[in-house]
Amino acid sequence: MSELSKLIGRQIRLIRDNKNLTQDHVAERTGREGYNKARISRIETGKENITLETLEVVMNALEITPYELFDFGKYQDPLDYEQKQQVVEAYKHMLLERGLDEIEYVIRTSKDFFGTLDSKK
Repeated sequence: MSELSKLIGRQIRLIRDNKNLTQDHVAERTGREGYNKARISRIETGKENITLETLEVVMNALEITPYELFDFGKYQDPLDYEQKQQVVEAYKHMLLERGLDEIEYVIRTSKDFFGTLDSKK
């Protein structure tokens, strides 16, 4: 599966754990046939390439918004190198869908932001 599927699956697992829910609980909360512990496990491990509809069903079961799903820093340890690589990869894919002028703007803004952070240290 793709790195993005793994990243999203890991985020789903972290959110589920944070909410003290089991995979069975999430499956039950979907209220749909075909959602069971095994399927939730495949989604969380990135072994199932899910559709946007499936993602929406899981998000509703977890009672989260798209913003919360993609807020990778909220649930993950920012010092974990593998997780950082996955987040960078996800943003790389998002950037590749944008125009060059937008990418250059993001880079300039990021440099300014990191410069501000570094000056506060």
